[in-house]
Parts: sequence; structure tokens; C-alpha cells
Amino acid sequence: MFRPLHDPGAQALTIYIDGQAVKAQPEETVAAVMLRQASPVTRTTPVHGAPRAPYCMMGVCFECLAIVDGVASTQTCMQQVREGMKVERQHGKRSVA
Repeated sequence: MFRPLHDPGAQALTIYIDGQAVKAQPEETVAAVMLRQASPVTRTTPVHGAPRAPYCMMGVCFECLAIVDGVASTQTCMQQVREGMKVERQHGKRSVA
């Protein structure tokens, strides 16, 4: 459904989503990359475990939360990709420890 606009001069980056290498473009957000995946789910809700995916893409709804480079509850729509970034889908409530 989603695909990046082609920029012939842009050099692709590699990020890791749940341990799988995924190509991304510089200045792209993590949420945009997640939406291109077979499963765009970034988290599940704490109470019922319902799947959630990026929605507003401007930092208002908090549906795009995921673990980015070890930091839980990161708004992926506000986070630009970096080479080697590690993203994990967040399941249930955030761990405090």
C-alpha cells in the first residue's frame, strides 16, 4: 500500500525491525518505514493486546509507539531513521525496569 518516492540520489540506510534488516531512505521516519512492512503494527495495547499502527503521523495520537534503540514508548512518527537503528514492536505495557 505504501512505498517511498524514488530519489535516485538518495543512498539507502539499513535499520532493523524485530531483528530483520529493512531498507529506508534518509530523513524518512521510522513510522513511514513500519507502514511499508507486511505487518505495520508498532505496538499492542496494554489491557487487551489490540494491535496498533501509525495513524496521525504528527505526534498527536501515540498509536505509533515502539521500542527504538532500547527506549520504550518512542513516537516513531517523530523519529528519523539512522543507519543501524534497532526498532522493536512494543507489546503490552511499558516496562519500568
